[in-house]
Amino acid sequence: MEKKQIIQKSLLKSISYTTYRNLIDKMVEEGKTSGPEQTQDLIDYTALNEKRYKRLDKTIKISEEKAEFFKNYSKSVTFLVITETWCGDAAQIVPVINKIAELNPKITLKLVFRDENEELMNLFLTNGGKAIPIVVVLDLEDNVLASWGSRPSIATKMVEDYKAQHGKLSAEFKEELQKWYNQDKGNNIVDDFIKILSEK
Repeated sequence: MEKKQIIQKSLLKSISYTTYRNLIDKMVEEGKTSGPEQTQDLIDYTALNEKRYKRLDKTIKISEEKAEFFKNYSKSVTFLVITETWCGDAAQIVPVINKIAELNPKITLKLVFRDENEELMNLFLTNGGKAIPIVVVLDLEDNVLASWGSRPSIATKMVEDYKAQHGKLSAEFKEELQKWYNQDKGNNIVDDFIKILSEK
């Protein structure tokens, strides 16, 4: 199957941010998680992330100056996000992507679950791995203009530097990364997307 066909097949299964958030709430109520693996760890991460989504939906603010860029963006694009409810990075990132999309009716946000869209995920691997979230920027004909993820540029550098020194990410580092997200308040993500859309 061609790249565009794979993308279009996934778009048919995509959901809105509101539907996604409602699904997370329902999963938490039922003690479930997204994806085929219903382990206690993933169920617990989904419950923790639900609190993050709720908080960030309320608190994320894009500065007027940066918001103007998105409001004035003239092309029609779709942000297709590959995610899962248990993913800690997604819980910090997807609410910011939603705030960006809300600024302009020409930006459509759609979400799909990674493990239900393996062919799509395989088109956007990070160093051979299925890291999420990934945001695929599509034009009106579903051509890929850009892809972004699985972390903001500053966080990506932090992770790469840590891995170069220590080999793999420790629990302590993951905690530090969550603190960084909280302090950054979505600014690095917003800057990354201004850069991406400026080039398209």
